[in-house]
Amino acid sequence: MSKFESSYFTNLYIHFPLAGIYIHIPFCQQACYYCDFYFSTSQKMIDPVIDAICKELSLRKKYHGDENISTIYLGGGTPSLLNPAYITRLLDAVYAHYSIKSDPEITMEANPEDISKSKLNAWEKAGINRLSLGVQSFDNKVLAFMNRVHNEEKALASLDMIRTSTFINVNVDLIYGVFPGNHRRWEKDLEILLKYRPEHISAYNLTIEENTVFGRRARRGKLQVPDDDFSADEYEILISMLKQEGYLHYEISNFCLPGYESQHNSGYWKNKYYLGVGPAAHSFNFESRQSNVANSALYVRAIADNKIPATIEPLSRENQINDYILTSLRTMWGTSFLILKEKWEYDLLQSNHSLIDRLKIGGMCRIDTEKIVLTEKGFLLADKIASGLFISS
Repeated sequence: MSKFESSYFTNLYIHFPLAGIYIHIPFCQQACYYCDFYFSTSQKMIDPVIDAICKELSLRKKYHGDENISTIYLGGGTPSLLNPAYITRLLDAVYAHYSIKSDPEITMEANPEDISKSKLNAWEKAGINRLSLGVQSFDNKVLAFMNRVHNEEKALASLDMIRTSTFINVNVDLIYGVFPGNHRRWEKDLEILLKYRPEHISAYNLTIEENTVFGRRARRGKLQVPDDDFSADEYEILISMLKQEGYLHYEISNFCLPGYESQHNSGYWKNKYYLGVGPAAHSFNFESRQSNVANSALYVRAIADNKIPATIEPLSRENQINDYILTSLRTMWGTSFLILKEKWEYDLLQSNHSLIDRLKIGGMCRIDTEKIVLTEKGFLLADKIASGLFISS
């Protein structure tokens, strides 16, 4: 890591936002075959769900205590599917019930088929200052395979419109490891995207989740996906190409130009607390995790009765430590020995010195007096390494 990157991430850690709000919009035009999030392709419930989310924001206004809100994130689902008036209403509800810092990061997820000049103007007027565009690929064969609504032409047109708009903080999502064969398809996706030079890029390996169309096909033996080595090669191509273009690899799947890290998502990785509202939304306040019911009708009914339809999972000291290790190891600023000692009186280095020594010798991590940081080689095995460092109850 360069001196610039070292000081950049140290500064990022010290000044990072303390609280965020996530709003789950569970509506999509059609189902992507890989998606494991809660969503509905029926739009009949839009009005009652938006009403309920606004009311939940009121009911849960003390969740953060007196802490200022630094980030707001509208995800889904497909928030860009909504009439922009709903976006304005949701953000107005946040501002009505919470103390918001003067320059919050307000992100909205969008799909290429929803992008228009009028919507871009309306979103900015509503307060959105960061867009996250779900492109996934510029290849029509890949897009059809994943059952995306848009095609290559629409993806390019949406980026053209965004790049000529006033939005200057844009993320683009891509998916790799889709088809076995050679890597030219993936390299071409990256080459096309880099011509637009988005401020932030999130790239994810295609994962086959059980309760998805792909999961059902896989169980019947009707889905062929690349093996782990092929996907690892595409991950290394991703890292190499983006680093050459000046992007910082600050989290396993996330890259940014300097100063454009996702403040909201980094709050998750840095173990900051957050409130999630809407069906299937999750919340975290150190002591517990909460998850709202993943059913719009049940959610609306409960909120109408002034009840929060959430399952609460209390977190033990061991849970909290392991959560911090799991999330922080995903990042370029790593797991802090000092935080573990000051917050939980836990000495990670002493408790795992044999494993940490082996990881260091194997080129999987770097160690200094303050933290353990995974190398890019270590990132390939991050979850396995984290589980080896977990404290047992």
